[in-house]
Amino acid sequence: MIVEGSLSETVDAVAAVEWDGGKLPAAERLRVARWLAARQGLPGAYAGTFGGFRRELEEGIVVFTGERITSASARHILGEETSRALRSLGVADPAVRDALDRAGEGLMQCLERAARANPGTFCCGKCTVGLWRNLEAGNLDRGEERLSKGIGELRFRRTNDGEWQAYPFWYTVLALTGVDMPEARRELEYAASKLETAAGKRHVSTRSALRRQELARRALARV
Repeated sequence: MIVEGSLSETVDAVAAVEWDGGKLPAAERLRVARWLAARQGLPGAYAGTFGGFRRELEEGIVVFTGERITSASARHILGEETSRALRSLGVADPAVRDALDRAGEGLMQCLERAARANPGTFCCGKCTVGLWRNLEAGNLDRGEERLSKGIGELRFRRTNDGEWQAYPFWYTVLALTGVDMPEARRELEYAASKLETAAGKRHVSTRSALRRQELARRALARV
């Protein structure tokens, strides 16, 4: 489960278990959670969240749906996604709780500065989706309000081909499928044609492509 030398791949592995509807044994959840928590506040961590390894800081990361994220956005999204992973592991451990609290404090300070006009958006589309993913897990404050207002912003970003300007398509769809709100369903309806094409593709083989196809099917089931 732990991928030594890669925070993002370890977070991906945790997300994959959740995606498949599984649950790790308690001892393994504790081991993984403590490993993730130990990355809190390390050099390269965004706003005191969780620091990736050197290669991740230099080359960026790949999110669960296969998009590559680089530069400061990668550090920020890694912080949001690691926070989400820790919450999903559900470990009652003081060190883990303290690390998650400290990360949340740093993220909230940045969010208060970045979200002057809309409390559910960040500096860019990529980072905004990372924020939504963390909010969906129950982290940070005013989650329902932030998600409703943030996702509501997507209608102004539509490009008329089923996508959204500045928002990575599949990563955005992943976040939308995790929210039971009218705003999310409305955007999935907008993207339905593109999702139907992906859901019906044949000869899909790569991990990212398989995840996207399954995501398309799950998203369409919400429409």
